[in-house]
This record gives sequence, structure tokens and C-alpha cells, in this order.
Amino acid sequence: MRGTSPTTGIRQAQKRKTRQALLDAALGLLEGQSLSSLGLREVARAAGIAPTGFYRHFRSVEDLGVALVEEALGSLHPVIRTTVSPSGDGEERIARAIGLIAGHVDAYPAHVRFIARERHGGVRPVREAIQERLARFTAEVAQAPAGDAKSAGWSAEDLLMLAQLHVDQMLITASLLLEASAGSPEARERASEVAARQLRLVQVGRRHWLDGTAAAGGR
Repeated sequence: MRGTSPTTGIRQAQKRKTRQALLDAALGLLEGQSLSSLGLREVARAAGIAPTGFYRHFRSVEDLGVALVEEALGSLHPVIRTTVSPSGDGEERIARAIGLIAGHVDAYPAHVRFIARERHGGVRPVREAIQERLARFTAEVAQAPAGDAKSAGWSAEDLLMLAQLHVDQMLITASLLLEASAGSPEARERASEVAARQLRLVQVGRRHWLDGTAAAGGR
């Protein structure tokens, strides 16, 4: 098979670079506004390209927003997978989870801000893309506790519900830490303590979930 010519390779690399410049420009602009108020020309100008060049990479601002969802949640995916790992005891897992999320917030604040704002925002394709990607995360996360002895007797529906709680709590914790990062170190510490208590509550509920169902007649 004939290989890619040097000229074609350079052209493709430049295209990827321009596409990423548009994504980065949009993220920067979205620090102070929502996607629904973002203009194509505004993004193109911030990226340093002509407005017509925008269409070589995205059909619309909404299409760009969907690409941002993939980028933002793609960076969060490994964090969620690690935080629900069955290894370690309760407090160790909580500390590990908060530490990982805090590191993610520090590394990708614009991603966290974008998802927090647009998850329930006004741009429907972007909102649906976030929901679809999070649903895939949830289904994947549900497989982790399935092999854990603590989940013996749980139904598939309950495991999915637990996974949803984990995913939602990861996003809530990220938002808490992002908001606190603009304040003092004490504010960040308080946010971490609140997040730890919330995660602890999820763990306590998990430990005693079947107690209540058995009292009500079981499954």
C-alpha cells in the first residue's frame, strides 16, 4: 500500500493543529459565557483564522460544542474509572478519589467548567452529547462493583443506580473544587471535606442498601 506523502502529512498535521486551535479558543471564550451565546466569528477570530476556515473543521458552533464534550469527558474518563476501583478500604478510596479529582480540576479547569455549565445548558445537541457520554460511563462503571463482595445480591438495576451516584458525585466534587480553587486554600480544604462526607454517605448507603429491601420484602 502506498504511504502518505510528506506534503499530505504536513497538510493533515496543520489541519489537526487548526482544529485544536478552534477548540482551545472556544474553551477560553467559554470561561465567561455559555455556548449558546458564542459566535462562530468570535471563535475564528480568537483562533486566528478566517471565519470561512471554521467550516473546514466544524459545521456549526453546536458541532464544535459536541467535539468539546468528547475532549472534556475524554480527559475525565480515566479519573472516574480509577475512583470506582474496588481496591482499598472506604477512607482510602475516598481520599484517592478526591485527590484524583482535585488533580484533574487543576489540570483541566476549562473542561470541568464547560461540562458543569453545559450539562443542563441551552444547546440541545451538546446537552444530549453529554448525557449520552455519561450514560456510557455509567454502564461501564456499573461493571466495577458487580464483582465486589459488597455487591452480592444486588440486581443489575441497583448496580446501575450505584454507578450513576458515583458518576454524578464525581461531577459534583469536580464542580465544588473548581469553585473553591478561586478562593483561599482553606476554601479548597472545606470543599474537599464536604466532598468526602458526601462520598462517605454513598458508601454507607451502599453497605446497608439490602437491609432496607429485605425488610420491605426483598427482591
